[in-house]
This record gives sequence, C-alpha cells and structure tokens, in this order.
Amino acid sequence: QVQVVESGGGLVQAGGSLRLSCTVSGLTFNGYSMGWFRQAPGKEREGVSCISRSGAILYYADSVRGRFTISRDNAKNTLYLQMNSLKPEDTARYYCAGTHYGVCSSSWWHVYDDWGQGTQVAVSS
Repeated sequence: QVQVVESGGGLVQAGGSLRLSCTVSGLTFNGYSMGWFRQAPGKEREGVSCISRSGAILYYADSVRGRFTISRDNAKNTLYLQMNSLKPEDTARYYCAGTHYGVCSSSWWHVYDDWGQGTQVAVSS
C-alpha cells in the first residue's frame, strides 16, 4: 500500500517562498515519474510540474514556469517543489502524484495517481 507524507504548505505573502516535500513509501520510488498537482476551491485539478524517474526530464505548467522548481531525491524517496515569487492565484491544495509509466508532460497527466491528502498553500495579496 502506497503511503505519502506531504508537508511544507502554509500561509505566505505574495512574493514569498515555500518548499513542499512528499515522502513516499510502499513502492519503488525510482521506478515512478513524479509530479505535483493542485486544486483550488471550485476549480479542476491542475498539473503543475513533473519529473522523470532519473530527474533528467522536467516539465512545468506555463503558470509556474520560472518560479517553481521540482526535484527529487531517490535515495530518500522524496519529491520536492520549491515555490518562489508566489502569487495569490497559486493558492490551492497541492498533491504529489506518480506514475509507473516513464512519462512527464501535460499530455500524460491522466496517468498520474495521487495518494496523499495534500498540503494547503495560501498566498495573501
């Protein structure tokens, strides 16, 4: 059974930074492409970023490119999302997700499964 511990969310002023972490157990972490999704109240789940198994391939949604950085530490089974220059529109619940398919792009968001409860990010103006 996959278990996920997500952390790092919180309340921050616009322009601030947060670093999200997601530690996964119950699967072979380095066999999964990983990603971050977010969902704001009343909106659909949105793919934010993904990273390939080795970390060689990265993808960012246009809305976060240049501000967010995804990374992973396969030795620690942990996924990260460094979020800088935060905006009020980044307010959402953030979830880490993974797929055993070796894919990382917006065309493949539908094969990503999220397992955790997410972590809340709130950005005040």
